[in-house]
Amino acid sequence: MVDKNGTGYRLKEATQIAGSSWVVHLDRQVGKWKFVNSYKLTKPRTTNLVDYLSQSSVDSWLCGALGSRSSRSRAIIKEINIGCSRLFAFPIEGSTGVLLVGGDEQNGIAQRVWKLVASTLSEPEAGDPEVSPVVSDTLVSAMQEGVPYDLPAALDQMLASIALQVPCQGAWLAVRRGDVLEIQTHWRTPQSKGTALNIDNYEVLQEISKTQTGLRIERDAEHQWEELPQIGLKTTTGAWGCVPLVVGQRLIGMIALWRLRSFNDQEWKQFVDMVVRAAPSVEVIITFTELSGHLHRLAMLNDFVLTLSSGKNIDQIAQRVFALLARAFRTEVCGLYLISTDERTIREYRNVNGNVNLNITGLSNHPVIKLSNREQIRQLSRNEKTEVLFASENSQDLVLVPLRYRGRTNGWLALEISSSEGFSVYDTRLITVIAGHLAGLLEYTRLREEAIGRARNLGLIHEVVQEVIGLLDKQEVIQITAELLVRYFGYEFAVILLVDDDNKPIHCGSGGSQAPSTENLISEFAYLVDENKGGITHHVLDTGESLLVNDVTTSSIYISIEGWDAGSELCVPLKDGGRVVGLMDIESSSKNAFDQNDIMVLESLAGIISSVISNADQYQHSQENVRKLRQTQQELQSRIESQLEAERRLIQAEKLAAVGEMAAGIAHELNNPLTTVNGFTEIVLDEIPKDSKNRSDLELVLQEARRARDVVRRLLDFSRRSESERTKADINEILNDVLSLTNHLMQSSAVELDVSLEENLPWVSIDRNQMKQVFLNLIHNAIQAMPSGGQLLIKSATLLHEGRKWVTASVSDSGEGIVPEAQARIFEPFFTTKSNEGGTGLGLSITFGIVSDHGGDIEVFSKIRKGSKFIVRLPI
Repeated sequence: MVDKNGTGYRLKEATQIAGSSWVVHLDRQVGKWKFVNSYKLTKPRTTNLVDYLSQSSVDSWLCGALGSRSSRSRAIIKEINIGCSRLFAFPIEGSTGVLLVGGDEQNGIAQRVWKLVASTLSEPEAGDPEVSPVVSDTLVSAMQEGVPYDLPAALDQMLASIALQVPCQGAWLAVRRGDVLEIQTHWRTPQSKGTALNIDNYEVLQEISKTQTGLRIERDAEHQWEELPQIGLKTTTGAWGCVPLVVGQRLIGMIALWRLRSFNDQEWKQFVDMVVRAAPSVEVIITFTELSGHLHRLAMLNDFVLTLSSGKNIDQIAQRVFALLARAFRTEVCGLYLISTDERTIREYRNVNGNVNLNITGLSNHPVIKLSNREQIRQLSRNEKTEVLFASENSQDLVLVPLRYRGRTNGWLALEISSSEGFSVYDTRLITVIAGHLAGLLEYTRLREEAIGRARNLGLIHEVVQEVIGLLDKQEVIQITAELLVRYFGYEFAVILLVDDDNKPIHCGSGGSQAPSTENLISEFAYLVDENKGGITHHVLDTGESLLVNDVTTSSIYISIEGWDAGSELCVPLKDGGRVVGLMDIESSSKNAFDQNDIMVLESLAGIISSVISNADQYQHSQENVRKLRQTQQELQSRIESQLEAERRLIQAEKLAAVGEMAAGIAHELNNPLTTVNGFTEIVLDEIPKDSKNRSDLELVLQEARRARDVVRRLLDFSRRSESERTKADINEILNDVLSLTNHLMQSSAVELDVSLEENLPWVSIDRNQMKQVFLNLIHNAIQAMPSGGQLLIKSATLLHEGRKWVTASVSDSGEGIVPEAQARIFEPFFTTKSNEGGTGLGLSITFGIVSDHGGDIEVFSKIRKGSKFIVRLPI
């Protein structure tokens, strides 16, 4: 069955009657609003509502409704998605609870419904409705019962109960620690929590402390009003009252509240009575808190030993110890200052905003040396002298504890807190014990890190050597080494220079974020070894000794690299025997970035790299000799090939000359008989009848005689070259003339012509008729090579060949091609690939002779079943 008297049922019924979107029952606990019950409030709306209530203005609005005990409403902007346009707050009498209703509008009937529901949720009160000692006692008892479970909540509930009994704008409860009042909890003044009020700075607080009686002041008393702590006070505040928390004769704290109007005697009596009744409970809370804190710190010491002993390195130990100290002592900032083994630098660890930062600086000028004691703990208050040690603006006190191990101070542990009262005696003793354990642990870890670091560095040196040991190019060796130094050892910037006997740079390699992208590194870094400019690098080249500068601003010989602000620099020479051949230089933007371990690494690596470079140098010398020998061999081979080509051309010319002489004799001997045969055959044909059976034989004789006469004429042309008439001509015109002559033949042979002639060709000195014969021969041959048709490409262009300018003309076909054996003899007289088709073998020989007479040459390129290409080159 549904419990119709239950809170959930009442909220549901009221939501439906009032037409509201949703409702939630809120309760004020430990300065926050806790969700007790709700109806029709979905999870997304709940999440958005929690974020909205965390805003200080909304929190003050709800607290105002609770303090004034009157309902309120508030508009909601569209961006806040909580399912309504307005909020309505109805305080629950006699409690710290509020009914928060979401809806668009709530008329008078709806608001009366919600006020009625709120009244049903309030606890019944007994006695006088204005002053209820019973309620006060009940609340104080409840606070004492809650002490062991939630100390902050207990104080918060106590102050809330007082503020509800005595309506006010705001209130705070402060606990006394020495001469300071530290505000532990508040009512509607979140900015006051944690504030420390020095009693000596306020006359009003001094008077309350001395008389141990309450004091109420109105705004009309201007002098006293100005002396009040102004925390939480508003321009509308009209009265302020404060009552001390006294147990026996001891002042343990104060409770202050302020309101619009003055306190009447009955209200003031109620306020004082409630504070008096609350004082013992507050003392119990304070005592329990201190005991709990002490036990917590002892437990923390045990955690310290267990947690830190498993730290793998100093960075991890620092991070863990900072977390433990912040949790145990509520420190603003923790610091750890560790002195290097050579006492030249100090490693400074700080936890700022949850992050651990490391900074390495010089030891001599560090402020911790001036303000600390190497043997005793020191507590420092914030002032002009100590300001430099404070990392947080909120910190007021700082404690410096020396880290001593076997009689030697290795550093300091620093803790900052915002409270001006400093650390208690118990805290100081516990911090000292922690510092003693920490010093031994840090010393052991440092020695282990150094051993591991040296082993790691030796391993990394081996890795670098493995990368470069087989390289023979010196530039490649130093460039890869510079990049590996940055990659393996974490250096920000590294440069390696090789110099000649005059200390002039000849090779350069660089790596790191500041390495220039230019290829000409030598010009970028030449000034590093310039004797006129000096510098750390030039000093190392001169002396041959390594040099470490941990603060370049203090070095008179340092030269900065353009665009790079260095803090420290380490330079090591590269030696080949007793001669310095270069240097390795690394730089960091931080001061004191390098130590003796880095010097050992670079010097070890420098010796190995010097040997690699020396071997590479010797190899390069031998390679240079081999290169010269190969170059000489290539030149000799080229000359031999040129000589062979010249001999081949000479032999070809001699062959042509011999054939020409022989052809002249043969032509002379055959010409007369052939003339007689032609003449008598023609006479006989004229005399015999056309139907004579011998006529066809005689016609065949005449045809063959004429063909023999044409061969004889060609032999005479071959042997008896006519005087050529050379003129300046455009080779494109010659080609166009020849194409017009052969156009009909190409069409009848199903040959597709493609012409690509370069415009504005330079003129050449040629015999136009002879050159036409050259291209007629080539085009005829191409057409005959494509009996079934194909593609013919004619091109002209200019060419730079063997250091000379030429005009070229090419004839390409897609025909049958020429076998490789025939290509070698294609230009010989009487050699033909068309013996079955009546070829004489003189066409290409005549073509070759004409082109050669013009100072040009002709080449053939052919592949079987893909076609041939003849290229004619003529000098410009």
